[in-house]
Amino acid sequence: MKSAKYIVLQAVLLLSLPGFAQGDLMITPRRVVFEGNKTSQELTLANTGSDTARYSISFIQYRMLENGNFEQIESPDSGQYFADKYLRIFPRTVVLGPNEAQVVRMQFRRMADMQQGEYRSHLYFRSEPEEKALGDEPSFDSVSIGIRLVPIYGISIPVIIRVGDPGLQVRIENLSLDLQDQLNPVLSMNLLRSGGKSVYGDMTVKWVPQRGETVEVGVVRGLAVYTPNTLRRFSMQLRTPSGVDLSTGKLLITYSAPNDLKPEVYSETFFFLQ
Repeated sequence: MKSAKYIVLQAVLLLSLPGFAQGDLMITPRRVVFEGNKTSQELTLANTGSDTARYSISFIQYRMLENGNFEQIESPDSGQYFADKYLRIFPRTVVLGPNEAQVVRMQFRRMADMQQGEYRSHLYFRSEPEEKALGDEPSFDSVSIGIRLVPIYGISIPVIIRVGDPGLQVRIENLSLDLQDQLNPVLSMNLLRSGGKSVYGDMTVKWVPQRGETVEVGVVRGLAVYTPNTLRRFSMQLRTPSGVDLSTGKLLITYSAPNDLKPEVYSETFFFLQ
């Protein structure tokens, strides 16, 4: 008789990039800011898939790099403060059927040890793999190795607490335009942030010809520079619709708050074309 042995090697695919949607999970809003007298926030989680899904909710800490990428950390950098110890989340586990939504409640607890400034952590929603019942695993009549890939999706959103008025100034510097690809030119710049407050907004680029109407040639939404970073290097692809000639005129670059009713301009500058 052949001896049967089955060894399972489980590979887990973990996606933990900050974002708004991953897999079949949608979260609204995509970021939370507690400032002034605000002490509570509701988040809506929606399962857009066709299967029931289970999500665990926790906090994760990130530093932002100069290129805008995120790196997970355990201890805060100099000038960085974590927000998680001042926040309560309920519930911590959510089970959503297909096309089902649920509200998660978050509460900010102000404590005596809080200094003026900004505190940030990221709320992390992690999909839990479906557990197989005993006996559901495949059987083998010989020594075999089975490999099972279990995708585990993660999505995180920033949660920010502001105590007092930390202040904020933003400058756009070191502009350059790469025209090697005439159809898809790339505009590069540095965003310089100062003060104790993170900045989040939309970057808009308009072509201003020597004569004629201004044309929008590029927009990037949801661009952030988080504390304690003072520099973010950023590049964006521009459009060149008919009639736009990026060898003449100038570009108007505007970085502003994402508020259509009352937009706040963080920084604005011109880039003169040769």
